[in-house]
Amino acid sequence: MAKDCILAIDQGTTATTVLVLDESLEVKARASREFPQYFPKPGQVEHDLDEIWESVRRAIRDALRKGGIHASRIAAIGITNQRETSALWDRKSGAPVSRAIVWQDRRTADRCRELRGAGHEEMVRRKTGLVLDPYFSATKVEWMLAKVKGARARAKRGELAFGTIDSFLVNRLTAGEVHVTDATNASRTLLMDLSTLDWDEELLELFGVPAAVLPEIRASSEIVGLTKGVKVLPDGIPIAGIAGDQQAALFGQMCFDVGDSKCTYGTGAFLLMNVGDRPVVSREGLLTSVAWKLGGGETAFALEGSSFVAGAAVQWVRDGLCMIRKAADIEPLAASVSDSGGVVFVPALAGLGAPYWRPEARGILTGIHRGTTKAHIARAVLEGIALEIRDLADAMERDAERKIETFAVDGGACANDLLLQLQADLLGRPVVRPKMVETTALGAALLAGLAIGIWRSKRSIRRVWKTDRRFSPKMRASDRAGLLERWRTAVAKA
Repeated sequence: MAKDCILAIDQGTTATTVLVLDESLEVKARASREFPQYFPKPGQVEHDLDEIWESVRRAIRDALRKGGIHASRIAAIGITNQRETSALWDRKSGAPVSRAIVWQDRRTADRCRELRGAGHEEMVRRKTGLVLDPYFSATKVEWMLAKVKGARARAKRGELAFGTIDSFLVNRLTAGEVHVTDATNASRTLLMDLSTLDWDEELLELFGVPAAVLPEIRASSEIVGLTKGVKVLPDGIPIAGIAGDQQAALFGQMCFDVGDSKCTYGTGAFLLMNVGDRPVVSREGLLTSVAWKLGGGETAFALEGSSFVAGAAVQWVRDGLCMIRKAADIEPLAASVSDSGGVVFVPALAGLGAPYWRPEARGILTGIHRGTTKAHIARAVLEGIALEIRDLADAMERDAERKIETFAVDGGACANDLLLQLQADLLGRPVVRPKMVETTALGAALLAGLAIGIWRSKRSIRRVWKTDRRFSPKMRASDRAGLLERWRTAVAKA
C-alpha cells in the first residue's frame, strides 16, 4: 500500500486535533479529542500529561477510522503544539512527575518581577528575544524543580526529562527512546540563545535548570525518530516535522518571504511576521522567536505579538455570561446591531500580553448605559479582539520598519466573518482567509512532508495552497479613529 499521507498532530490547549492530508493538501480525515484543564488556585492552569497522551492516541485512532485510512499509508508524522507549556517526566518509565504547567499559568509572576528587579531583563531579552514573563517555560520548570519533592536532585542525576509538549509527545511516540525539541519550541523557553540556537549556560544558571534535564534541539523539518509501541500506529513511521503552533501556522500560511504576516485566532490570538534570516530585537514590546529551521540549514526568524485571550473571550460570553448557547452564536447576535453602542471591551481576562506586558491587568467593559443590550456587548467583545490585534500590528510595523500589506488569518475563530470584517475595518487593509483554516496542523504536515520529499520545495507547496475569501476594509476613517480613541482610554483603565 502506497505511503501517500501525512498525519498531523495538533496538540492544543483544550483539545488535540489530528488531520490526515495528502499531497494536494486535501484533508482525508479529521478527529478531535478534548481533555480536562485544572485550576488549583487563581492564576494557575495545569494539564495531566497522561490525559494529553490519551487524547492524542484516541484522536489518531478516530481519524484513521473515520477516514477509512489504513495506518500503513502514513508516510510521516508532523507535530505542532501549545507552546511554553512545561512538562517533567521520569526518563526511564515515562511517567509524569507532576502535572504540566500551562502557558496561561501566572504562578511565577512574583519570580519574574524579582528577576527584573535584579537587573536580568536586558540580558535575557538580548539572548532570547523574549521578556521576563510567567508566560514562558523557564520559571515554570524552575518552579517544578523547587516544589516537586526530590525533583532537583533527580534532574541533576539525569533521571528526569523536561520538555514542552512536542518533546513529551515525541518521547511517547518513540517508546521513550528520543528526547528532542525543535528550534521553534526551544526559542520559547527563555533558555535558548537565538544567536547560537543552543541552550545557554548563563540562562540555565539564572533559572537553576540542570543541562541534564534538557532535550536535544533539532530542526523543524527533519526525521527525529520513528514510532515504536504506539497501539494505533505501526512501528517505524518517521516523525519528521515539529513546530510550535504559531510558527507552524506561519509556515502553513506560506509566509515564506520577509514581511509576510499571519494572525491565528484560537484561545489566544497571535500575530507573526517573517523577518528573515536574522533576529530583529523589538523596541515595541514584541517578541522574537525562531520561525522555523529547515533540515538543509535554512533558519527564519519572526516577530510576534500575542493576545492571551481571543476565542477564550467568546467562551466567556458563552459560559460565564450565558449570553449564547454555542460559540458560533456570537456572530449573528453581534451582527444584529450596527455598532457596539459605545461599549468597549478590553479582553485582559488573563492579563495583557504584547505590547503592554501587564500580567496584573484585568478585563474591563466600559460605556455601558441603560440602552445597552447583550448584542452590544457581543459586538464589543469581537471589536475588543480585533482592536488588540490592531495594537500588535502597529507595533510590529514600527519594529520591522515595513507595512503589513495583507493580513493572512487562520484558527477556529476566523470562521466568524464579522470578526474578520471588523479586523479589516480596524486595520484599514485586506484580511485573507485560506481555504484550509487549520494552518497550524497544515504547517506541521508541510514541514514533515518536506523532510521526506513529498514536497520538494516551498515553491511546490505554493502550487497546491488555496485562498477562501478576502475581506476588504469598509469602515470610515473617522469611525475607526473614534473607536481607537475609546479603546486606548479603556486599556489605560484595565
